[in-house]
Amino acid sequence: MGAMPAPRQTNYAASPLAAFREGRLIHRLVQLYAGLVCYGISMALMVRSELGVMPWDVLHQGVTLHVPLSFGTVVIVMSLLVLALWIPLRQWPGLGTVSNAVVIGLVVDAALVVLEPPTGLAMRATLLVTGIVLNAIATAAYIGARFGPGPRDGLMTGLMRVTGRSVRLVRTVLEVAVVLGGWLLGGTVGLGTVAYALGIGPLVHVFLPLMTVRTKATEGPRR
Repeated sequence: MGAMPAPRQTNYAASPLAAFREGRLIHRLVQLYAGLVCYGISMALMVRSELGVMPWDVLHQGVTLHVPLSFGTVVIVMSLLVLALWIPLRQWPGLGTVSNAVVIGLVVDAALVVLEPPTGLAMRATLLVTGIVLNAIATAAYIGARFGPGPRDGLMTGLMRVTGRSVRLVRTVLEVAVVLGGWLLGGTVGLGTVAYALGIGPLVHVFLPLMTVRTKATEGPRR
């Protein structure tokens, strides 16, 4: 079987309201918020594994050691700060962008309350692997719902557009910067951080075609 064609992308930066005109609205809204909830749970699983967290969470962890705020609250605050950086880049957030900034932080705090720190390396490794795979599914779900990118992804694409640099270079520079900054603040860098960096791209590549909601925009005009 041949590879599935990539879906056509809506220019959310130019018109965030375009996402509401694509059809299948209820389906897409349910998928968006299910994806964001699963994303927050996946973050909590990786934190509880104590084997390393995703790059931006290294920074979030480091910040929590220096301010009287919960991990999820720091995630929300950092998301809003990143979103503010969209202004000089002339990016426009969609519903998914704003929801991403708030929902994930609320969910990760709730999940951390429920999840007990595991005992034993096998259980910690299980949480780590489960967290990475669930994060890939969640990422594909909220991107596939087509309501706009998350704050950090939007920052990356905005910098790509302004600088003319490749996605590989811009993403690498951003993630190295946040990992280094988070590590200097005391965040956890470990096997999980490396595993996430290596695995998340291929996993999202597998799940995204399966999770992209087919609408008038993805199918294109009939011939």
